[in-house]
Amino acid sequence: MKCLVIASESAEVLFQWTDLEFQQNIQEQYGASQEEGQGLPAFEDCISTLFAPIIISSTTMLDRQSDSYTSFTTENNHIYVLHQFEEFLYIAVNGDGEEKEDDLRRKLYVMKKMIEVMFGMVTLSSALLKRELRPQDTEQRARLWKHLQSLLETYSCLRENDQSFLVEAVERLIHPTLCEQCIEFLERRLVPQLNGSPEKVRAGEEVLHAFILVHTKLLAFYSSRNASTLSTSDLLALIIMAQNMYPSSVDLDEPSPEVQSNSNSTATKHQPVRGSTPVFEFVDPDVQMAEDSLHTLDISPPDTSTPRRVFLEVLQKDGLFPMMPHSMYCMPLWPGITLVLVTKISNNQVAMWVYRFLEAFAKLEKRLNEIQGTSTAARGQLTINDIRSKLDKFIKGLEPSEIQSAHLLNVWTEFKKRAFRGGPGFNKDLIPWCKSMKTQLCSIYRQCFLTDSADVPRHLSPGLQERAQIMLQEKLMDWKDFLLVKSKRNITMVSYLEDFPGLIHFICVDRSSGQMIAPSLSITERTTSELGKGPVAQYIKSKVWSLVRTTRRYLQKGYSTVTLRDGDFYFCYFLWFENETGFKLEAGDIPILPEDSAPIGMLACDYYRKLLRYYSKNHQGEAVKCYELLTVHLGVIPTEIILQHCRQLASKLWEPSRNPLL
Repeated sequence: MKCLVIASESAEVLFQWTDLEFQQNIQEQYGASQEEGQGLPAFEDCISTLFAPIIISSTTMLDRQSDSYTSFTTENNHIYVLHQFEEFLYIAVNGDGEEKEDDLRRKLYVMKKMIEVMFGMVTLSSALLKRELRPQDTEQRARLWKHLQSLLETYSCLRENDQSFLVEAVERLIHPTLCEQCIEFLERRLVPQLNGSPEKVRAGEEVLHAFILVHTKLLAFYSSRNASTLSTSDLLALIIMAQNMYPSSVDLDEPSPEVQSNSNSTATKHQPVRGSTPVFEFVDPDVQMAEDSLHTLDISPPDTSTPRRVFLEVLQKDGLFPMMPHSMYCMPLWPGITLVLVTKISNNQVAMWVYRFLEAFAKLEKRLNEIQGTSTAARGQLTINDIRSKLDKFIKGLEPSEIQSAHLLNVWTEFKKRAFRGGPGFNKDLIPWCKSMKTQLCSIYRQCFLTDSADVPRHLSPGLQERAQIMLQEKLMDWKDFLLVKSKRNITMVSYLEDFPGLIHFICVDRSSGQMIAPSLSITERTTSELGKGPVAQYIKSKVWSLVRTTRRYLQKGYSTVTLRDGDFYFCYFLWFENETGFKLEAGDIPILPEDSAPIGMLACDYYRKLLRYYSKNHQGEAVKCYELLTVHLGVIPTEIILQHCRQLASKLWEPSRNPLL
């Protein structure tokens, strides 16, 4: 019983997703209310009717009291979580008890993140985004909604079954020799060939990032010298998109025992792998169903030759630019192994200038709203004076025949007349014109980067993409079976049991780099550990997921250390800071967050980036790093031994000899 709805202030549904149970419940409810002889109303109309009272009441409270509810639970224990993003109300519902309030709020923020990656700065204009999310053409709307629904289901599946999406950090495939070889291959052969190709020059694109995924794990990642660092938030979003295009299939990706035997012998031939025998082999039919459900969606196979336009954060010397246009190429090498290329497009400077201008008008609008009576905003005038000549030049450089360019010129001319040429000046009367300027700038952005005609021929040719695929397939041919097995058993507990008796599981995260390391929790029927399989193993897995949820609640309240005894288990959580030499810094106070704050994580809202910025204020000139460690021990182990294990484990995990690429 799950549902997610995005609605406008007028209660118009801009997007909806429901699971089968929720859909059947709605159809039964509205079918029973229909008069005899009448057909069932359209499902979208049913959703609109169901949520209209909630949307209207929330909007009314916001208008009249400047406050509204963020969640409520009905008599039948359905949880509703609401969040207002600008003029849109996001609503998530759960009626089967599988998701808590925090999970639903996180889902809303992730949905907003994926929409930003898809539509970029168009999301800054409510009027334009409304048209993007709800196209008038019903077939186009159905295709878009189906794609968004598929992304949401892919995320939910990963969140429920993949540790890296549980803690929102990237997991690398741990095999130093092969990882180094692949990074070198990307750096010295594949990317230079693509960027040096005459076909690429004509396309006007440049490969900035190239990475190889084995399921959701990074085998190799390379960024060119001209590239900005790819943020963890954007990388996780790209992995969701890649997994959505080419979902992992348990049947295809779980090799037979013979293949496992062959792949292990192949690995030994290249380099011995420590701890390749799994300890935990969890069996969960729900995971199988969740992953298989991704294949049943009625979506046409993706056209690999046509890139997806994605909007990612770019850090330049002159500042941070969010939602800059890129192209994403996702090329399957084999089932479960994918090459992803992220390219810079030729006219991305337009996007940077649009962002600068939007930022200036947003600042001016804020200052105009703050002034009293008929006074003027002198600081706002300085802001616009700084960009006046640049905006004149920008508009002059646009294609004059384009309708959007003419609209922008007209609004800008009227703005200058009112602000500078004998008009009322910089007072509240200018606010509507600030809004109009922002809308027109977003329209230019949309015209350049989102319309069907935007850069249609400007992408890497199918021949060039095929060449990249073949090159990498030849490189990894002898390793592919091993990689698929390794991705299921990346790190196992065997190599840790001797040093840490009683330790059942751990997750360690480097929040500065956005990377994590944890023993595998893969699930098969064919093998058994000393903990057994099926219900026992699934029980421990559920405890790990519950522990992460609990520690986030404590972190939200300002606690950086948590220890809990739960039946036969003892849980520990630590968050700490180090300088670049590895010296542990004094913890200090962690900010306390309100109950309805953005979820703690790195995908939808990068809490840890803000935390590092907050903590670094008292450590000027030092490069501060942030780490987290979660452990699960048997409850019979003495507390002092457990704490000693945690200290030793934290230092051991980041030893260069053990994980040099982490």
